[in-house]
Amino acid sequence: MTEKDHVEGFAPEVAWVTKSGETDLAEPIAVRPTSETIMYPFFSKWIRSHRDLPLELNQWCNVVRWEFKDATPFLRSREFLWQEGHTAHATYEEAQNRVLTALDLYKDVYEHLLAVPVIKGAKTEMEKFAGGYQTTTVEAYINGSGRAIQGATSHNLGQNFGKMFKIAFEPATGGDRMVPWQTSWGLTTRTIGVSVMVHGDNKGLILPPRVAPIQVIILPIAKKDVEYDSLLSYARNIESQIKSIGVRVDIDERQNYTPGWKFNHWEQKGVPIRLEVGARDVASNQCRIVRRDNGAKFDLPVDDNLATTIQNLLDEIHNYLFEKSKRERDEKIVQVTEWKDFVPALNRHCLVLTPFCDQREWEEKVKKMSREEALSGGLEDARTATSVAAKTLCKPFDQPPLPEGTLCFVSGLPATTWVLWGRSY
Repeated sequence: MTEKDHVEGFAPEVAWVTKSGETDLAEPIAVRPTSETIMYPFFSKWIRSHRDLPLELNQWCNVVRWEFKDATPFLRSREFLWQEGHTAHATYEEAQNRVLTALDLYKDVYEHLLAVPVIKGAKTEMEKFAGGYQTTTVEAYINGSGRAIQGATSHNLGQNFGKMFKIAFEPATGGDRMVPWQTSWGLTTRTIGVSVMVHGDNKGLILPPRVAPIQVIILPIAKKDVEYDSLLSYARNIESQIKSIGVRVDIDERQNYTPGWKFNHWEQKGVPIRLEVGARDVASNQCRIVRRDNGAKFDLPVDDNLATTIQNLLDEIHNYLFEKSKRERDEKIVQVTEWKDFVPALNRHCLVLTPFCDQREWEEKVKKMSREEALSGGLEDARTATSVAAKTLCKPFDQPPLPEGTLCFVSGLPATTWVLWGRSY
């Protein structure tokens, strides 16, 4: 019964196996959408004393969530790979510290590695993890579509799962056995989709330098009157310099493609820096640099400072991508205090920050009312992954002032928090 209670929270996403070959199973088998119910019976065996805490596990695995909505590659698929952490602690404070540490790590993945700005916050009761105490999240924004997307979540599970699975420990002070506080947190391959959609353009990918498999691609541009071997030797010397400081660099030595074809090929692949060398560059002891992020072109001398200059340029590209994405997102965050302004703001592709009473009943009403107003009496396919309905993204940790007496934008009840809404994937 403990597993049944938890699975109910994931009911719309649970895949059931009912046949084995041509034989019907006596009982259907649920394909677990997350790992709490398979791991925690073992927690009850492993945890006996306060000396067994904290227990901290991490795994990489594939899980199945049989989405009713249309699948979207990398964003909302029926099976995905993720990193999944599970911990148990003696106190709420220790568990909450782990929750926020994991959340900060996810924020760093997005901002420090992928150059994607995110907003940290807590989910509402309606949106939190099934059976958990509190869910925290990092939320990203896709400027091209005007939609938000959940980047990663970190959950304080409280003591509910400990009670369900009879997990208990003897405290250091003696006395009755106590139920530990547990956490779980996960990051998925959705990160790839978010990065592609935030930075990509009509030419193809724009890869953030810190995760790009190839950070610099060198293109020898040969002409009939230039000996290709000497040009290639020059390019390999540049490659050696750049590689010496850890930059990921490669040379496109293929001679059966034109330079123009190669330019287009590597632009599509999103390599941050294209480094071109031709006869004039060899004669001048220089190289031509082309940035994928903004298209800037300029020449650099091939000297002892070249590798350092390239590394600094990669950092500059990362910062440019981050600041550009942050500026585009911030321009679309608006504060709304009355319902009449809410859906028009969504229609302008905005994220909407509102004072809210934080009641499930009114959250459900906002979702229903915003869909109806946006459709103006029309119908929406229930399977769509891009609904026009608004949903709560989070209660941002960075809250604007909420003066006493502020009313909820939709119910007119006293507001208890600022909530960020948007149309989401």
